[in-house]
Amino acid sequence: MKKLIALLAAGLVVTAALAQDFDKAYAKALETANYGAKLYNGAIRPVWTGEDSFVFRTQDAGGEVFYRVEGTQKTPITKADFDEAMKGWRNGYYDPSDESQFAVRKQVREVAPDSSRVAFVRDNNVWVSCIDGADEQQLSFDGTDAEPYVQLLWAPDCHHLAAMKKEVLKEREILLRESRPSDQVQPRYRHLDYAKPGDRLPQSTPALFDTNNPVGQIALDRTIPRDQYFLELGQWDSASTFFTFEYNQRGHQLYELCAVDAVSGAVRTLAREETNTFIYYYDLWRYLTEDGKTLLWISERDNWRHLYKIDVASGRTTQLTRGEWNVREIHQVNEQEGYILANANGLAADKGEDPYNKHVIRIDLSSGKVTDLTPENANHSVQFNRAYTRFVDNYSRPDLPSTTVVRDAVDGKVLLEVQKEDISALLKSGFTMPEVFCAKGRDGVTDIWGTIYRPFNFNPRKKYPVVEYIYAGPHDSHVEKSFQAYAPRYARLLELGFIVVTIDGMGTDNRSKAFQDVAWRNIKDGGFPDRILWMQAAAKKYKYMDLSKVGIYGYSAGGQNTLSALLFHPEFYKVGVALCGCHDNRMDKIWWNEQWMGYPLGPWYSESSNVDNAWRLEGKLFIINGEMDDNVDPASSLQVVSELIKYNKDFEQLYLPGHTHNLGSDWITRRIYEFFYRNCR
Repeated sequence: MKKLIALLAAGLVVTAALAQDFDKAYAKALETANYGAKLYNGAIRPVWTGEDSFVFRTQDAGGEVFYRVEGTQKTPITKADFDEAMKGWRNGYYDPSDESQFAVRKQVREVAPDSSRVAFVRDNNVWVSCIDGADEQQLSFDGTDAEPYVQLLWAPDCHHLAAMKKEVLKEREILLRESRPSDQVQPRYRHLDYAKPGDRLPQSTPALFDTNNPVGQIALDRTIPRDQYFLELGQWDSASTFFTFEYNQRGHQLYELCAVDAVSGAVRTLAREETNTFIYYYDLWRYLTEDGKTLLWISERDNWRHLYKIDVASGRTTQLTRGEWNVREIHQVNEQEGYILANANGLAADKGEDPYNKHVIRIDLSSGKVTDLTPENANHSVQFNRAYTRFVDNYSRPDLPSTTVVRDAVDGKVLLEVQKEDISALLKSGFTMPEVFCAKGRDGVTDIWGTIYRPFNFNPRKKYPVVEYIYAGPHDSHVEKSFQAYAPRYARLLELGFIVVTIDGMGTDNRSKAFQDVAWRNIKDGGFPDRILWMQAAAKKYKYMDLSKVGIYGYSAGGQNTLSALLFHPEFYKVGVALCGCHDNRMDKIWWNEQWMGYPLGPWYSESSNVDNAWRLEGKLFIINGEMDDNVDPASSLQVVSELIKYNKDFEQLYLPGHTHNLGSDWITRRIYEFFYRNCR
């Protein structure tokens, strides 16, 4: 007994000493980790005041300063001048004074383009009248309380009308319990509409009306499928000959853009995507030319995200862009001059450039010829003027501070070098530049890209434990590609003596379709075979990276990834902090989870479930979530906890009263870092 008491006492002394060490180290980290204060003349956000003029604010060694750019001249201005320019700022951003943008539509009511008539829904059916309310006419008679008309779309000719009828279906509710409201003693409850994978979804039916015809409704000649994830109205062509609707089949393996003839009601397919895995419909884009003759469409049908031209009359499809790279955001389609301005990534991957870097390209609408307007080896973040004739380009990399220039949108010519980021003060204080690192993935062929972050005053003769900050949601790529001295999620962790890495493994977006398809019915994969090989390659090159006790942490999907790492790869990942994770894809929101895991539900949901696989836990786990999380059902984390207790697993937990999906407070961050300091060194 005396020996046991002595051992316990020794343990308490060690624990107390470790806590004191952490307190000192964390206090120092708070002092040094505010890197942003030592950065001058970084990336800017222009406020366009004319076609060739804008104002901006920046930070130099003396504090905040303001400038005006006119043509190719840059001159200092006062804060008052800047504030005055801000009053007229619109440039594609919402006007906070315009409350109508945020108004909730109380009724379904659409005024015809010529303002002569109005269409509206009364008693679940479609009606029209003169704009003054005279000459009311009921057009539909099949709307009911269970399936009312909910959307109206006038044709430019002002007498054809498209409409959508949609089922009323009560969604699943989850109950959130706020244990300690600020204004009362008793808990408060909130019911949240929250459909989950496998739940029945409301089905929609498009309809067509000729308001000048006594018959009114024109029957569609195709049975509308009733296995919809969604079916939505699109647009009318300028000649009022057809309107479009889009159909996303449940399971996300079939997507159609259809046209309905305004006279006959004939339905035909304009564009069709079909796959054995998933169609990521958020990446789809469509543009109908002003004459209604050509549809521009984005597709991954050749394994890369490219533009296609579809002849509306014949359906003939022509691929406009091609190659092992991706078209990203579309800035402008200029039909008159025959070009598209867009972002792209991967254009220079064959030259060794990070394939995730965004460049701005100009695409010839006839030939598909691509001109890179931003040729520097960097990630380009841009803002155009209203006319899309010039743009501000902030370009950088994690290992390259930002340069800001103004470019011509025709050829990319630099019209003005605005400023270069000054990091000299940061470097003098001991800052270590991040490193972009590349290694082969699981197939031995594909390049996997990530970034290595090292502490201040880095000493290559020391050994450093490694923590991976992870977010592997298949909907995007997630490693920061621009210069960022202060990374809020892990800056202080660096100053506690850790190397932090971020990696985009297979299963994420913005590479090939096959690269992303790894996630299909396989969320648990998380790109871990690639991540592990990447870290092993880095540690082989840099002997100071200690992989004997690798840590990992992340939020939301990253929380799910974190626990998956411990469960499915315990030989490599030893310590993890899982924050607000969606630990079972059957428990989480329908739109995100069915996209990757499919419908109907199958055994693969259980195979990827951290709940069903909690028995596998071997490493050190800290699981954190908030009771008021309205993004990820809080029960998801608690179900993991229940299984861990069932299998007699040791772990730590924080279930936070009043907290939502946002778990970024200083108090929580300190708990995360203390856990790594205690278990991962």
